Amino acid sequence: MTKEYIVGPKGDKPKSDLRITYSKNSKSLDISLSSKVKLMFGKSIINQAETICKDLGITTGTFLLEDFGALPFVISARMEAVIKSAHPDITAESLPEIKPCSIGKSKRGRFRRSRLYIPGNQPKLMLNAGIHKPDGVILDLEDAVAPAEKESTRYLVRNALRVLDFFGSERMVRINQGEMGLKDLEFVIPNNVHLILVPKVESADQLKSVDNKIDEITKGCGRVDPVFLMPIIESAKGVLHALEIAEASKRNVALTIGLEDYTADLGVVRTEDGKESLFARSTIVNAARAAGIQAIDTVSVDIEDERALRASAMEAKALGFDGKGCIHPRQIQPIHEEFAPTHSEIEKAKKIILAFDDAKEQGLGVVSLGSKMIDAPVVQKAEKTINMAIASSLLSKNWKKNE
Repeated sequence: MTKEYIVGPKGDKPKSDLRITYSKNSKSLDISLSSKVKLMFGKSIINQAETICKDLGITTGTFLLEDFGALPFVISARMEAVIKSAHPDITAESLPEIKPCSIGKSKRGRFRRSRLYIPGNQPKLMLNAGIHKPDGVILDLEDAVAPAEKESTRYLVRNALRVLDFFGSERMVRINQGEMGLKDLEFVIPNNVHLILVPKVESADQLKSVDNKIDEITKGCGRVDPVFLMPIIESAKGVLHALEIAEASKRNVALTIGLEDYTADLGVVRTEDGKESLFARSTIVNAARAAGIQAIDTVSVDIEDERALRASAMEAKALGFDGKGCIHPRQIQPIHEEFAPTHSEIEKAKKIILAFDDAKEQGLGVVSLGSKMIDAPVVQKAEKTINMAIASSLLSKNWKKNE
C-alpha cells in the first residue's frame, strides 16, 4: 500500500490555508487541485507547486492540493513541508522573496507595551495581525501548536516572516524548549525575525545555549541585524534564578513571566487579585531593572473581561512592568491606554526636560527644578514618559514649540 504524507489542517476548512496529500510511488509528477477559486487561480497555484517541486528536486509523485484560499507563502510552506516529511534528506529550500516591511531592524529600547500571540499554524490570523497595532506580533511555535504539527509549522512561520508586513509591529517568535527550540532557530534567524521568546527558562545555561546557536546561525547566513531575546520565566526555579537569567545574554532586551505554568508549578490556583504571584512578578521586575532591560507582565486569559484586564494592566504598571502579553486583538487598546502616562506624569516630565535643556544651553553641569536637583536617571525617566506620551498620541512630537 502506498504511504500518504499529509500536511495542513485536519477536519475543518480554515480560511487562508490548504491541505496537501502526497505519495511518492509514481513514475511522473501529478498535481491535482481542489479549490473554489480553481477557475481563476488554479493554473497559478499548480505552477507554483511545480516550481517548488523543481526547487527541491522532486520529479515524480502524486499531490492532491485542497485549497481553502491560501496565499502563495502558505502554499509554498505547505508544499515544502509535505515533501520534506517524505524526503527528510532534502536540504534545499524553496524560499519566497523577502518583501520590504514597515520596520527593518528593531531597536533594543523600543516600546513593548503589547505583544500579540498568534498560533504559528494559523495563517488566517497572521494576515491582519499588524492592523491592530500591537507593539509586537508573536508567531508561536510552542504551546499553541500540537506536537504533530510543529515540524510543518516551522515552514509557515519562516515564510510569514519573509513576506508579511506587520505594519510596524516587532516580529517575534516563541520557540520550543530544548533541542527542538534550537532547531526552530535555524528556520527563523536567517528570515527576518527581530526577537526570540525563550520559554520555561530556569538557568543562565539554557539561555546561553540559545545564544550560542544564534551566533552559529548568524555567522553562517551572514546576518548583521541584531537578534533580541526575551526569556520567559515559568517556574519557581526560574523565578529564583531571574537575575542570572536576565544577565545571561547581551541579546536580552526584556524579561517576562508566564503565570499559567508558574502557578501550576507552585500547585496553586491563579486568581484575579494575583496574590499568589506577587513575589514572582516583583522579582521579575527587580531582576529586569538590575540587568537594565524591560520587564513584561504575563497575559490575561479572560478575553471577555475588559475590567479585569485594565485592573491587571494598572497593577502591572504600578509594579514597574513595561507591558503585557495579549491573546486577542481586543486586549491591545486597553493595555496601551493603561500603560500610557497620566496628565500629571506628562506635565512633570515636560518640566524636567525643559529644565534639562535650559541647563545645557547655559552650560551648567547641574540641573535643578525648583529646589530639587535632577540627576541623569530622573531625566531618562522623563524622556521615556514623553516618548510614551507621543506613542500614545497624548503629546505632539513638536510639543516644545508650544511651551
